[in-house]
Amino acid sequence: MIVVLGATGNVGRPLVRALAAAGEQVTAVSRGSSEVALPEGVRHRQADVTVPESLRPVLDGADALFLHDAGGSAHPFSPQDILNIAKAGGVARIVLLSSQGIATRPQSHSHGSVGQSREDAVRQSGVDWTILRPGGFSSNAYAWVESVRARRTVAAPFGDVGLTTIDPADIAEVAAAALREEGHAGHVYELTGPALSTPRQRAGAIGDALGEPIEFIEQTRDEARAYMLRFMPENVVETTLDILGEPNPAEQRISPDVERVLGRPPRTFGDWAQRHIDAFR
Repeated sequence: MIVVLGATGNVGRPLVRALAAAGEQVTAVSRGSSEVALPEGVRHRQADVTVPESLRPVLDGADALFLHDAGGSAHPFSPQDILNIAKAGGVARIVLLSSQGIATRPQSHSHGSVGQSREDAVRQSGVDWTILRPGGFSSNAYAWVESVRARRTVAAPFGDVGLTTIDPADIAEVAAAALREEGHAGHVYELTGPALSTPRQRAGAIGDALGEPIEFIEQTRDEARAYMLRFMPENVVETTLDILGEPNPAEQRISPDVERVLGRPPRTFGDWAQRHIDAFR
């Protein structure tokens, strides 16, 4: 049995689908009751990573575990407690969804040190482990849904700075491979899209998928900060703006790992936009 934590998230949902399609016995875990239709045969269980004991009955009898970083320091949890419960339940393989920032911003508390401690706990767990370090998710564009629907506009800072966004479905497929197949133990996979893309280009791709022009409005850093502070801690906002505005070479590197694992190139942002365009109509 494979247990997927964060099963209703942007990565968890396609991961559950991929595992179920491959014929695996899957338990989908989320904090609340499932509001997302699950594939036939997948069971849902309610539990919370911040309350490790809630996972004990879920992990009893499991063979493998997908562990979500859960947003860095914004949602603190004890990886060691979870790992101890997982091992006691029989888990022999763990895939951790971490972050590119562990390597590219190690000095940052929000992107580096907290995530590094979780990675270290997994490495030292005594079970087979694989760590996934994706860049920014293509699905972050959902933040533009309201303005695209209402005004056919997208507002973002640093409109012509390119980053390596990745389709969550690609992350999910790599995770599924690592959970199901031999040969991935002890690997850290850096997951990126196939090319750099800028906010202006991503807005254009949404317009192409809609068949209507989208106006791109470039925000100043201060405007973007004021907006992001509504839902993100200040230290996370500042580091995020640094990445968006002045990415270092590692944050703009195109990784070959998706293709190495899946045998095909990663999907483009345009591919993601075409599949999810109904959200923007």
